[in-house]
Amino acid sequence: MGGDALTLPKDLLDFYGYSAQAIRDLIALAERLKRERYRGEELKGKVLALLFEKPSLRTRTTLEVAMLHLGGHAVYLDQKQVGIGEREPVRDIAKNLERFVEGIAARVYRHATVEALARHARIPVINALSDRAHPLQALADLLTLKEVFGGWEGLEVAWVGDGNNVLNSLLEVAPLVGLRVRVATPKGYEPDPALLEKAKAYFTHDPKEAAFGAHALYTDVWTSMGQEAEREKRLKDFRGFQVNGELLSLLHPEGIFLHCLPAHYGEETTEEAVHGPKSRVFDQAENRLHTAKAVLLTLLK
Repeated sequence: MGGDALTLPKDLLDFYGYSAQAIRDLIALAERLKRERYRGEELKGKVLALLFEKPSLRTRTTLEVAMLHLGGHAVYLDQKQVGIGEREPVRDIAKNLERFVEGIAARVYRHATVEALARHARIPVINALSDRAHPLQALADLLTLKEVFGGWEGLEVAWVGDGNNVLNSLLEVAPLVGLRVRVATPKGYEPDPALLEKAKAYFTHDPKEAAFGAHALYTDVWTSMGQEAEREKRLKDFRGFQVNGELLSLLHPEGIFLHCLPAHYGEETTEEAVHGPKSRVFDQAENRLHTAKAVLLTLLK
């Protein structure tokens, strides 16, 4: 593709070190790739290692397809094969993979794992999800919001649910693009106060207060992988935080519903919300592909 190359940090672990212009350029590139249904050969002969402790539908598929569309290839390595931190230290995994492939996308439990991979590998490392951040998801969220509203400046996004990694990345990127975030969680499930402050986010324990007049209402599962032992307690603690027709009716007249998926129907949301007229959930899922292409094309080219 023509045009000036983007200048980004070597790794995408979270959005620290990323400028507002870098985020805007990544989204602009993703828009172009999507509009042109782009397939090229820029990454021909290059290989991305998918190092996954956690299984995935969207993350694995979009990264594999993105590499394929750009002329490259992806190799899937799960925890049974590699034994990250058990069969072999993270440092040694990094030092092996850097000699085999051109990049690593790691979907892991602990953020310290992707930090260690980046510290010890001389090739780009992409955080495909950790307990602290999910930057690939946040980029897809930005693209979806821009497609619906034409931009981000002044938009109000209400997050209702757990103060988790997806919210953390949204809070990290929001101030870079002028997005305003409102957050409603049950007591005891609040996000990092420093992230709330940096994003100048509005915080409440009342989901209706957060949702009222917002341009987008966003939620995620109440019990993520690795939290199964807490499920019954979480179901009780999150009672009243479900995104349903009543909560969606409080949005701005043009308001939309977002969910990073998978959805646990009857818990954090309803089938009617995900498949209803306000939903942009599957547009959001599709945009994981186009933003993944933009990241890979930029970091691995």
